[in-house]
Amino acid sequence: MTLQSFGVIGLAVMGENIALNVERNGFPIAVYNRSREKTDAFMANRAGGRNVKAAYTLEEFVASLERPRKILVMVQAGKPVDAVIQQLKPLLQEGDIIIDGGNSWFEDTERRTQELEPTGLRYIGMGVSGGEEGALNGPSLMPGGTKSSYEYLSPIFNRIAAQVDDGPCVTYIGPGGSGHYVKMVHNGIEYGDMQLIAEAYDLLKNVGGLNAAQLHQVFAEWNKTDELNSFLIEITANIFPYVDPETKIPLVDLIVDAAGQKGTGRWTVQTALELGVAIPTITAAVNSRILSSIREERIAASQQLTGPAPTIFKDTRTFVNMVRDALYCSKICSYAQGMALISTASQAYNWGLNLGEMARIWKGGCIIRAGFLNKIKKAFDENPALPNLLLAPEFKQTILDRQAAWREIIVTAAKMGIPVPAFSASLDYFDSYRRARLPQNLTQAQRDYFGAHTYKRIDKEGTFHTEWVPIAEAKK
Repeated sequence: MTLQSFGVIGLAVMGENIALNVERNGFPIAVYNRSREKTDAFMANRAGGRNVKAAYTLEEFVASLERPRKILVMVQAGKPVDAVIQQLKPLLQEGDIIIDGGNSWFEDTERRTQELEPTGLRYIGMGVSGGEEGALNGPSLMPGGTKSSYEYLSPIFNRIAAQVDDGPCVTYIGPGGSGHYVKMVHNGIEYGDMQLIAEAYDLLKNVGGLNAAQLHQVFAEWNKTDELNSFLIEITANIFPYVDPETKIPLVDLIVDAAGQKGTGRWTVQTALELGVAIPTITAAVNSRILSSIREERIAASQQLTGPAPTIFKDTRTFVNMVRDALYCSKICSYAQGMALISTASQAYNWGLNLGEMARIWKGGCIIRAGFLNKIKKAFDENPALPNLLLAPEFKQTILDRQAAWREIIVTAAKMGIPVPAFSASLDYFDSYRRARLPQNLTQAQRDYFGAHTYKRIDKEGTFHTEWVPIAEAKK
């Protein structure tokens, strides 16, 4: 019996597409899905003429693979991954490799690695970004685990990943759960990007007065620039001209304004809080999705709570350019926060992550792929110890040159009653980071006052505590 080179468990959209990607690149595959109907549909509709072998039991699936077996698990994160692993364990042999390609919580990946590696089985936790199109034609891959396991799999990963000017969009991320951690932060940055674009759209429509055709033109123009060229700007431009065939209204205007989320943005915020890293733009993006979800409550509140009515900005071209500058400055801050979080996690967990390589593998395949990732890669290649992207010469100069427009847009939004939480959070991040002295000296005095938490002084060494008493009482 001829054995297959690679196995895929889970034939939802991502699993199907990545399986076809692997096969198309020269690696015969075996597939298995818990539901027989799903497997039959895949074989009938998509696998015709391909070197694909369907299995209907895990025993049959494992037996169809050459050793050491390479098995990609594409099932829902959490308990389903653990269930598949437990079913596979008694069927596998030393050296076989399980690859979790879902959006697993990185600590689960760490746990699974520690459980499986001592038994002789190898485990890779791999972030996969690019959606169904990327999975089929070339995603960005973020594999973490033992380096020897990655090196064994790299001939396959290098072929199926998106290809850019400086190589395939895959690299060895680091040990344990680092691959899933980096993918999680990638998704957090994605949340920030999408919220910033939504705020730019809101301003352009309700203050700039742009209609759908004009919005399409603006975003299409932005996508031709070095600074904003990206997948998300591209698809945004493509959304505006789509007209609903029934109502003849731009479809975007008919979509309910309640954004969903699957949890990776929330995880990013949670781990940032635990590590003590400020990511206010990403946090604002998560909060904005939460607020959007209470739509009925917002509709009721709109009947009682009033604010300024937006008025159209007279000089449209100037306003569009100001929004562009504000969007780019905010985007720089969002990526700076994400990279700072990855850097801190790398130190905390001893992962040894290469931030320049993170930027490189995001240049193609993934949702946040963008032209300006070249600039991020260059910044970290020139200074691997760079503490924050805001200090990279090009980004620093960009913000110094454009901050006036950025500030003016936020002032205008406030006057018009347009919420721009991610724009505002980005500017607050910049202003906080650039100031040598912040007002938290008062915060620390308050903490010492009510809880004797002590404080340090700028003019003396050591730790101090004061018995804070009201002046009137001290004079008695």
